[in-house]
This record gives sequence, structure tokens and C-alpha cells, in this order.
Amino acid sequence: MLTVEKLDLYYGDAQALDGVSLEIPEKAIVAIVGANGAGKSSLIRSIAGMETPARGRIVFEGKDIAGRPSHEVAALGIGQVAEGRQIFPTMSVADNLDLGAISAAAKAKAAESLAYVYDRFPRLAERKRQAAGTLSGGEQQMLAIGRCLMGRPKLIMFDEPSLGLAPALVQEVFRVIKRLHDEGLTIVLVEQNVAVSLKLAQRAYVLETGRIVISGTGDELLHDDRVRQAYLGL
Repeated sequence: MLTVEKLDLYYGDAQALDGVSLEIPEKAIVAIVGANGAGKSSLIRSIAGMETPARGRIVFEGKDIAGRPSHEVAALGIGQVAEGRQIFPTMSVADNLDLGAISAAAKAKAAESLAYVYDRFPRLAERKRQAAGTLSGGEQQMLAIGRCLMGRPKLIMFDEPSLGLAPALVQEVFRVIKRLHDEGLTIVLVEQNVAVSLKLAQRAYVLETGRIVISGTGDELLHDDRVRQAYLGL
């Protein structure tokens, strides 16, 4: 569904991605694992159109989207749930959700999408007139996911979705991700909880200093001694 080929990205003179290549199969969960500063968010931002790579290709459903603006990437069917949720705290839950339907195609089916989101996240329906900033951390994460779904994506990239959440809410976030995958969405998962993300993933990649150093199935990486020592403390 999505292929990244030999992607290089720089911030000034500093190289954030160095020849990154990977594949995201349709309807799979693909985990991207790595330490802070490894380049995970840079990769997500490059795919989303928020950063322009110096070299390489990003091919989504046969189209090279490298360097395209983010609104065009979103309209093609790539959604992002950003690290830190990045909701609009003074706006209502309903208005935050409305902002997710940015493309013409998404706007045309906004009512249908909203019903879908409220069905998946009843708490958002209960609090639709409430300022988003007054929601709990878990509710804000559900709002961020709901806003992404309003764009009717085919592929969703999650960047650290469990960050800052209590353990019970972390489990709920992973249940939501699993359910979205079961409903046919393709998922890219960047997550600090390496063990859980590898258990969910059909395919996984390890990024170190901007390079892919290990790849395989989620189960293979879960039992790889290098991964276990570096990221699982085993």
C-alpha cells in the first residue's frame, strides 16, 4: 500500500533519515521501533507531507507523494494521530471533529463519519459541546483518533498514542487500534510500549540514528535478542 524508498531527510546540516526503505502492506499493522531521536517522528512527518525529504520516494497506492503538501496527502487517504494529541483545547469536541473532514470527499460524508466516530467513542458524543481542553487525557486521545477518522483515511499513522496515559487507558488505546485494524484500516504504529506494539504488528522495523537496522515480522522482532536487550530490558 505504501513504500518508502531510500529516504533522506535533513534538518539544516543534521541528517534525520539516512536511506530509509520500508513497506506497509495493505490492512496490516506495521510497528516502527526505536529510541528517542532515532528518526521515527521524522519518518511519520515525511510521509504525512509535513517535511520535504532531500532524496528518495514515498509511494502510496502507486503515486509518489514525497514532498506533497500535507492537505494533499490527507486527501489521498493518509491520516495521522500526532504525538501529544494536538487538539484545539478551547474549541468544542464537535468543532474539533469537524476540522478532521478537510477534503472535499470527507466533507461530503461528514455526517456519516461523525455518526461512526460517536458510535465508536460514546463519551465524545456525551461531551460534544464541551471544550476539548477540559477532557481527560484518555478522552483527548480518543478525540484525536476521532478527528483523524473524520478524514476517512485508508491508512492511519499513530505517533506515540499511549504517551502520558495511565496504564488502564493505554490498554484502551491499543484496543481501539486493534479494532480499527480489524475493520480494515492499515496502521503504522510508533509506540514507546515496544512489547505491545510488536505483539500487535504483522511487520516491524527498528530505526537507529535515522537508519533501518532490523526488520521482520512483529513476532520475529519480539524474540530477537538485539531488540529484547535494547528495548525490552531482557
